[in-house]
Amino acid sequence: MENKSSMEAAPIEGPRLIETKTFADGRGYFRETYRQDELNRLLGRRVDFVQDNDSFSASVGVLRGLHFQRPPHAQAKLVKVVSGAIFDVIVDLRRSSATYGHWQGLRLEAGSGRQLFVPVGFAHGFCALTENVHVSYKVSDYYDPAGEGGLVWNDAALAIDWPLAGAPIISEKDSRLPSLAELGRVFE
Repeated sequence: MENKSSMEAAPIEGPRLIETKTFADGRGYFRETYRQDELNRLLGRRVDFVQDNDSFSASVGVLRGLHFQRPPHAQAKLVKVVSGAIFDVIVDLRRSSATYGHWQGLRLEAGSGRQLFVPVGFAHGFCALTENVHVSYKVSDYYDPAGEGGLVWNDAALAIDWPLAGAPIISEKDSRLPSLAELGRVFE
């Protein structure tokens, strides 16, 4: 299985890096961070977001993920960094995709105007590259505890190149997630 290691590699079909427009002057800047009609135009389809989530990581090396919601409550996400910087990772879990089991990662940082659209069918996670990281993301379906799913962050078959100086700071729950081989079929 060949893995993609950065957004510079051939992109996985589906996710999109969104560059928001920034209007800057001597006072600072103004940015429209979400506009449904413009996002739908960029994506070529309609996506309705129903819930906003926030995550705060106090330390460098906090790793969250790799998470997804199973159907019928699968979620697309629109991810942005409000403060600090992260290495954001997606893994294609769509069995019918030519990039099934491939991952991509990119740096997202506050103030850049960059957001990542993660469609249904992908696991998502990130690690904090700075202290005091605040990540905000919209999701297209409501959280359902029974539909929670994930992949272990250090699956040898995925070989994700996390930019960590040592062991990550990870939750007990995330450390017990299955590998891709153990996961089974989730998305067609």
